[in-house]
Amino acid sequence: MSDIDELSARLGEACRRSGLLVATAESCTGGGVGEAITRTAGASAWYDRGFVTYSNEAKVDLLGVRQETIGSHGAVSEAVAREMALGALHQSVADLAVAVTGVAGPDGGTAAKPVGLVWFAWAALDGEVRAKFEVFGGDRAAIRGQAVREALAGLVELASREG
Repeated sequence: MSDIDELSARLGEACRRSGLLVATAESCTGGGVGEAITRTAGASAWYDRGFVTYSNEAKVDLLGVRQETIGSHGAVSEAVAREMALGALHQSVADLAVAVTGVAGPDGGTAAKPVGLVWFAWAALDGEVRAKFEVFGGDRAAIRGQAVREALAGLVELASREG
């Protein structure tokens, strides 16, 4: 079993114990977090839905991210990740949500936002929102894989605390 599969299984156990539902809001991972979750048998009991919001327009239309937030901070930012996570909660019946937005490369990086920069936000219905960033190394696939792993690890932590 891969570490990603193990994290997904641990998330499922924590959610089943606590009766929690999860939603995902993804940009640079393109649905990879949701795919990893749904590899786990029985995920339909604890995974509500996923939003793949690759474009800025999708972030606004599907998750309610404010255009002003994108304009002021850029799509790859703490502010956008937080609004994505909250939007996933509000547009679903989930108790917990994760958002992922980043620069997977190989192009698109800048000095301020290099390739490998990924912002995460985890939100719970009780109002808690936690955000962090990582700068991952490797090629596009490696960056995306590391981002999926980090997103799941944060959900496991949040689900364990909520339950």
